[in-house]
Amino acid sequence: MSFDNYPYTVAERFLRYVGIDTQSDPFSESSPSTEKQKNLGKLLAEELKKMGLVDAELDEYGYVYATLPANTTKKDVPVICFCSHMDTSPDCSGTDVHPVIHKNYDGGYIQLPDDPDQILNPQNHPELANQKGNDIITASGTTLLGADNKAGLAEIADAVNFMLTHPEIRHGEIRILFTPDEEIGRGTAHVDMKKLGAQFGYTVDGETAGSFENENFCADKARIEIQGVSAHTGMAKGKMVNALKIAAALIDKLPKDRLSPETTENKEGFLHPLYFTGGVEKANLDFLVRDFTEEGLESHEDFLRQLLEETMKDYPGAKAALTIEKQYRNMYSILSGYPQVSEYALDAIGRAGLIPSVQPIRGGTDGAMLTFKGLPCPNIFAGEHAFHSKQEWVSIQDMQKAVQVIVNLCQIWEEQSI
Repeated sequence: MSFDNYPYTVAERFLRYVGIDTQSDPFSESSPSTEKQKNLGKLLAEELKKMGLVDAELDEYGYVYATLPANTTKKDVPVICFCSHMDTSPDCSGTDVHPVIHKNYDGGYIQLPDDPDQILNPQNHPELANQKGNDIITASGTTLLGADNKAGLAEIADAVNFMLTHPEIRHGEIRILFTPDEEIGRGTAHVDMKKLGAQFGYTVDGETAGSFENENFCADKARIEIQGVSAHTGMAKGKMVNALKIAAALIDKLPKDRLSPETTENKEGFLHPLYFTGGVEKANLDFLVRDFTEEGLESHEDFLRQLLEETMKDYPGAKAALTIEKQYRNMYSILSGYPQVSEYALDAIGRAGLIPSVQPIRGGTDGAMLTFKGLPCPNIFAGEHAFHSKQEWVSIQDMQKAVQVIVNLCQIWEEQSI
């Protein structure tokens, strides 16, 4: 199998997708959280139908489903799903994205045209050192790009296009799933697993070309509700207990040199204050709790509980309650029971001429959620970098490699079946 003369469509698809604003909203209770995500969903379903996937559809919750039928005579090829998400992060504007292609990157600085202060350089973006001669896509400097995860969408779509135009590539049934609201942790909330009907899957939502991820953070959300005592400010002496000051005092007690996103790496966990709302009488603090083991989660939560108890001793008359909400767990606990899912992915990466790199995800993915819903689903690279920022970038050549890996995976699953 050769991709040498294949006219890749991944870049043109990607440039089309990033022009559609699909930012999700963590404060919305609707599904999807923003109706505009369906604008991209409609386009994707239409494109897949035009390619020949006649059952492609967008459902009421904003999910796109489609099937690439099997073209093999083998009977026992598992149904494989490829999944990417349509939404972009609420952390940075995704409105009016203007992508810029920097052709034949020379290895130096890239200054973004609409904000001269936004400069990519190899010191802050070390992966750029491997991109010399490649074509880099960025936004213009005022928005994120949307490579997370529209690169994955484009790669899956182009891989389908390749297999449809190269029927000599034998594969089993392939299911396509494009999800909304992954960035706010609700990407699989309304997936119809019976309708999806896959046995194994892969999210295409990773970073460096060649990278593969089969474990991720365990995650909980901690909420602290503080009840202070309100009083007229002119007559507050000895009466008022300010809930905002209690919350601030608690945050100030957090370690400055550890246990935070800005001071940890690799498999180190953290407590991250995410939202702080309220007033004198009532205040709420939401924390992200992360670790690669459930024991680590419990340790961080016990530490937060201890800090809260110590803080409240200084504020008699006030009350506080800590609640823990389970979010997701490390998918490796399940994936380790299906070693072929990872082995085939590493083989597919190698066949694309890349050196596989296995690493943990310091976050969560739809794949983790799907894994615990019964679909073992690790994560392969999409080539996206500097997620959720104005300096987000991807290279066209890395996206093309991801297309190859997806096609290789489909072929490997067929080869290994009876």
